[in-house]
Amino acid sequence: MLGAILGLVGFSALAGVLVTAMVTPALAVTSLTAKSSIGVFQNLPDFIQIGALSQQNEIYAKSGGKDVKIASVYKQNRQEVAWGDVSQYLKDGAVDGEDRRFYDHGGVDLPSVARAAILNQTQSANGTSGSSTLDMQLVRNILVQQALAITDPTKQKAAYSDAVKQTLDRKLKEMKLAIGLDKRYTKQQILLGYLNIVGMGNNTYGVESAAEQYFSVSAKDVTLAQAASLIAIVQQPNLQNLNTPKNYPANKLRRDEILSAMLSSKHITQKQYTEAVNTPIAKEIKLQAPTSGCRNTVPIGAAWACDYVQKLITVNPPADFPQIPPAVSALGATPAERLANWDKGGYKIYTSINLDLQAAADTSMQTQTPYDETRIPLGSAADTVEAGTGRILVMAQNKIFDDAPALPGAAVDPTRSAVNFSTDFPWGGSGGFPTGSTFKTFDLANWLQNGHGLGDLVDGSGPQTYNFASFAASCLPGGSTGGGTFKLQNDGNSAGGNMTVRDALIGSVNNAFMHMAEQSDLCSIRDTAAAMGAHRADGKIYPYGGSLEITPNFILGSNEQAPLTIAAAGATVAANGLHCLPIIVDKVVDPNGKTLPGQTPTCNQAISPEVDAGVLNAMQGSMTSGTSSPGNPHDGVPYAGKTGTGNTADHVWLNGLTTKLATAVWTGDIIGHASLRQTINPNTRQYYASSSRFAIFKAIMSLADQDPTLRGGSFPVADAQMLSGTSAEVPNVVGSTAEQANSVLTSLGFTVTLGGTQASGLPVGQVSSTDPGAGGKVPKGATVTIYTSDGTLATTMPNVVGMSLHDANNAIASKFTSTPSVTYVNSAQPSDLCKVKSSNPAAGAAATKTDPVSLVVYSDKPTPMPPTVACPQ
Repeated sequence: MLGAILGLVGFSALAGVLVTAMVTPALAVTSLTAKSSIGVFQNLPDFIQIGALSQQNEIYAKSGGKDVKIASVYKQNRQEVAWGDVSQYLKDGAVDGEDRRFYDHGGVDLPSVARAAILNQTQSANGTSGSSTLDMQLVRNILVQQALAITDPTKQKAAYSDAVKQTLDRKLKEMKLAIGLDKRYTKQQILLGYLNIVGMGNNTYGVESAAEQYFSVSAKDVTLAQAASLIAIVQQPNLQNLNTPKNYPANKLRRDEILSAMLSSKHITQKQYTEAVNTPIAKEIKLQAPTSGCRNTVPIGAAWACDYVQKLITVNPPADFPQIPPAVSALGATPAERLANWDKGGYKIYTSINLDLQAAADTSMQTQTPYDETRIPLGSAADTVEAGTGRILVMAQNKIFDDAPALPGAAVDPTRSAVNFSTDFPWGGSGGFPTGSTFKTFDLANWLQNGHGLGDLVDGSGPQTYNFASFAASCLPGGSTGGGTFKLQNDGNSAGGNMTVRDALIGSVNNAFMHMAEQSDLCSIRDTAAAMGAHRADGKIYPYGGSLEITPNFILGSNEQAPLTIAAAGATVAANGLHCLPIIVDKVVDPNGKTLPGQTPTCNQAISPEVDAGVLNAMQGSMTSGTSSPGNPHDGVPYAGKTGTGNTADHVWLNGLTTKLATAVWTGDIIGHASLRQTINPNTRQYYASSSRFAIFKAIMSLADQDPTLRGGSFPVADAQMLSGTSAEVPNVVGSTAEQANSVLTSLGFTVTLGGTQASGLPVGQVSSTDPGAGGKVPKGATVTIYTSDGTLATTMPNVVGMSLHDANNAIASKFTSTPSVTYVNSAQPSDLCKVKSSNPAAGAAATKTDPVSLVVYSDKPTPMPPTVACPQ
């Protein structure tokens, strides 16, 4: 009883303070008798704002030219709605069930404070009576949300504790702020703020998201029973939410109390009341699982683009990462600001993803690179980039996106992944893949930049051995890549031979490009590639080498790069040499409905249009008759492209393009080095290397070609300078001495090697032949091998004129290895019949035993008919 009296006195004093503060604040401050009682209260803050609440972020893509929502991403499952979008049942239920005098008090309900004082002092320790008005509950929820928005964990924990602790000073602060709230806002604003902010169980907040989650309807369309059940949750969200049937009894008990209060307030009729209390909760429930996060993206294939967008906004990459995408500045000027705004939510992100092309890619991948391949850890990605803007239209992958935390001890599901194969490491966790011969596009661009032409002859024969020191690298210490040698095969161990640079690109001949690199500067090749966007996906920076490791083999694609990087490089070639950083966000709508720009296109002229036209010329050849040709859709649209293959065929690529789009398709072993040339796709019964990348590419691009806005046109024509070439003609040095031949050849820039002796009819020591032979077109500086005669085939032509054909053949057979050829000429003298008129070589001429011999023989028939009776042989 004493405790009750003291409690009543304490709360009565508090009530007096509140009355004084609300009615006559000036008097309260100046009164000598009240001053000590209200000093603490008067010093408390009285301003709090119903600010923007944490809401859902929405991500959109395009289908059929229209914007389609693909995902919702949020920290709190909340959707703020306007007054007109909330059912009157919810408004009345909140007031009647939680704060009946809401429209009469000024933020604090004094009778409730007094009642709570008495009840809380007389009840047992296991029960208390609340006195919080809707204003006070709104204040508490605002303070909780403000605490959760703090990024520092320690400060967040302290602020959250201050907002919910059951202490007198917290209650005083809550009351003071509620009074200020009631002075600043209308009752409608306060009630709507409450209905939008209140916790509704687990991570669901506000009546709109709760109505959708529990009943699959919007807040404006709930029934009376549904509305009362939703308001019933707010009393004890963890125990009375509708996520599980075990909570239904507690929810119904509170629901029916609310319905009774609504009946007492005459907000519903007796009939409505009776119908609602008799409605089983289970009958009303139509649960919708919360769909936050990219793993709930619809369609599921767009999840990789969704995740990339989210990471663009939330990830703060290393400042020295070689290529950082343009920021989504609509969410803030700094990474921290963008992250905070994203966490607060309410943004609509409109992406450049074309869901029609995306679906074509996903469908093809299901067949061509099945996610459930068990023999090898098979990965695949396809990225399509728009030329001239860098906009990403497709970001596809053969795995199911799943970023859910792994359960302890659970087996890894190889069909699922959170690693985005398409992107660089900070935005997807992938370290990239060796690009193989797709890198030859960069090599060719550098070759043409430095004054060479597509018609230049190069030596593509293989295998060949090279010295590291023969490769200039001006950016490296010593100006080269060091000492030692290495041996290089052509893909498939093809023999190669001398060929034009254009043919080398079409046939993807490794040794031809290695010889081109010997005539170039590896650092210059690196710079051209970097200008076109090439960089390692892991972001590694090499001393003196920038974002690519410089070795002779780097010109054959040894650096690991992301498919999106290769697609953007292809788009560079498609855009007359203009490289644009890949972007995916077209526009942003902020929580206030204001439309803001997306990522800003960031482009640089990587190579000149003239050089680009030369590169295109060769790449068109590759797509027409070269290694890329299996990927050509052959639908009337001009195509250019380049394939790539890893050292063990563990990774295969196709980077193809039109004047509008570039698509890079990669397929590979994501863990080991299994050969895709030896692994058959069970769906197609073809080797992965020979079919999958081409089929996926055609599925995307053939559909794009049906869209007039995406259909490519004619490529620019390469000028004469790009098409031209230089070569050298091997002179005829046969018959000269080895010393004389060496002098002539070296003076013309050839490298001379001695091939030894060979059987010949020339005098011993004279040059008998060269390789390449006289008149052959070879690259400048090519090696010419000279062979000298050993004299073993030397002979002289016998005099057979006047002999019969039979005798002449016998005489020649002792001197030559071949039977003479015969032609006939008419003679009027019968005695001349079947006799030799002349020979070639002539009688007494020096010759070689293997030389051909021809005879002219007389006939009794008109020239060139043989005689009536055949001559004896």
